Amino acid sequence: MSQKEKHILLIGNPNCGKSTIFNNLTGLNQKITNLPGTTIEKKVGVFKIEDQTYRITDLPGAYSIYPNGEDEILAIDYLKNSILNHQVDLILYIADAANLQRNLLFFSQIADLKLPIILVLNMIDLATYKGIEIDIDKLSESLGVLVIALNSKKNTAKKELINKIHKEHQVFQSDFFKKDTISFQQHWNNNIEAIKENKEGVYKKIALETNERYLKIQNILTPIQSKNTQNAKFITHKLDKFLLHPIYGILSLFAVLFLIFQFIFKVAQIPADWIDYGFSNLIRFVSETLPIGKLNDLICDGVLAGVGGIVIFLPQIVLLFVFLTILEETGYMTRVSFMSDNLMKKFGLNGKSVIPLIGGMACAIPSIMAARNIENSKDRIITILVTPLMSCSARIPVYTLLAGLLVEKNDGIIDYRGLLMLVMYVLGFVASLLFGLLFKLILKQKEKSFFILEMPDYKLPQIKNVLRVIYSKSMDFVINAGKIILIVSILLWFLANHAPKNNFANIEKKYENYLGQDKNSLISSEKLESSYIGIMGRSIEPAIKPLGYDWKIGIALITSFAAREIFTGTLATIYRVQESDDDGNKKMLTILKEQKRADNGLPLYSVATIVSLLLFYAFAMQCFSTLAVTYRETKALKWPLIQFFYMTGFAYLASLIAYQLLS
Repeated sequence: MSQKEKHILLIGNPNCGKSTIFNNLTGLNQKITNLPGTTIEKKVGVFKIEDQTYRITDLPGAYSIYPNGEDEILAIDYLKNSILNHQVDLILYIADAANLQRNLLFFSQIADLKLPIILVLNMIDLATYKGIEIDIDKLSESLGVLVIALNSKKNTAKKELINKIHKEHQVFQSDFFKKDTISFQQHWNNNIEAIKENKEGVYKKIALETNERYLKIQNILTPIQSKNTQNAKFITHKLDKFLLHPIYGILSLFAVLFLIFQFIFKVAQIPADWIDYGFSNLIRFVSETLPIGKLNDLICDGVLAGVGGIVIFLPQIVLLFVFLTILEETGYMTRVSFMSDNLMKKFGLNGKSVIPLIGGMACAIPSIMAARNIENSKDRIITILVTPLMSCSARIPVYTLLAGLLVEKNDGIIDYRGLLMLVMYVLGFVASLLFGLLFKLILKQKEKSFFILEMPDYKLPQIKNVLRVIYSKSMDFVINAGKIILIVSILLWFLANHAPKNNFANIEKKYENYLGQDKNSLISSEKLESSYIGIMGRSIEPAIKPLGYDWKIGIALITSFAAREIFTGTLATIYRVQESDDDGNKKMLTILKEQKRADNGLPLYSVATIVSLLLFYAFAMQCFSTLAVTYRETKALKWPLIQFFYMTGFAYLASLIAYQLLS
């Protein structure tokens, strides 16, 4: 008979390796949810030991039980409520073995709450490499709690930890900090309330308490910890000397990005061709298998064409996630943030803004949420407003398609499509800086901006952790984008295959006696133009014609405001419907290259039109989810409205100028 589920809280400082341990324990039995009433994420997972089920919650990292910053406040509140509701059976405190004194401050506060606790010294291998030796048995004896030294990169780490978890655990018996007659939990509650009410003298009391704790921690560690870090500092300092250099550091960042985009196009082309070939054969098979009729058309021209139009670009998106995760895991992203602080300040931002901006290369939504770590409210608002200008993964399908039209595939060392992609990402970054400067001049500054950042050690990324992140993000993209694309594709197919009154019948009658070989193509094209979607497209064409777009591109623009990546699926659906049965399996690039302007017969996708489209998709706000997150993070409707109108207005202006100059 299974026992009652036990609850574990995973707690520790940022960058201590909590996520790796959480992933090792739970595997795929985990989910990310928000802390109650907030957009702050916590991870919850489940694992079993024999017949006992454990539910483990990984809270955002914190440095102290007295929080500073929104993430810490909500994490500590969750801890407090869990204790009050008796929902904690064990605290698993993770400490970075290479920075033990700093990590033990938060541990000492948690230990004083008198809960069953295990102290896990993570990354013990890194500490040893850095010349730090710790007597684990003596540390356990001094603290009076179970202490585990863990190398989370070893396959045996999970087994070692699980064996220790599945036992009774002692509570820290003595007191790190001496109170009067009240418990530390009551003392903590009093201080939290005093902080909220901004009572005089509370921070001085907390500072005295912190000093007392550090003195005791130092006395404990002195006889059990030895350091000889001379050798360990060599590689880190050598790399930092180059990567943080004001000139070499910037050049190395551009070199890294250049190699990433070259690799994305060179390598991703192979699986992309496989996917394209697979979808083409699938559409042909379904078309030939199902009876001719509406259902056949819906599945082939609507669902498969729309979904295939975006899935083909999944290899590029996955590779981008791979590289961004590796850069984050190694500690390089933090260096980029530190290196960019002086530049950011000139444009109304600070070094911490770089993390959301670079994160925006994957997705603006979590990046906007990450901006809450910026203490200065003005810097935070500006960062939120400009982060969507960074080219996210949703733009990759658009850039890839348009790059294929603009630049022919080449077999040389440098892939110019990758170079064009790099230009688009740099363009987004430059735009974010310029608008940051504009908002800096418009918004009034009341707080003084400061930049404090902990520099983690370089470390090799864990393959399992990288693969797990890639799988999670890729599936999230496929599922979330897939749902929208599926709905939009079906809707587009319906609108493209239905028309008011007798429009379709009149077209059929018009070509009844026509004997030309292009009869099917002419009928398909005219039906599309007279359909509901054709009528909608024609109505907006005057507004977008100065940008070089026809009504079909206009429909793709409209659907893209739900999500940018729908652009490719929309075009795939529209042109698939337009193609006759004989040539409906052409590749997307071939179909686009054959499109002509109705007024002069020139190619529709000229250099001027392609550049115009690239700029529009680089700058326009085309993601309702991003606007929703901006509203939730700022708690004011004006900021998402400003975000939408300034970005879309700028996109229209930039595209207009580009087309008029190049055409």
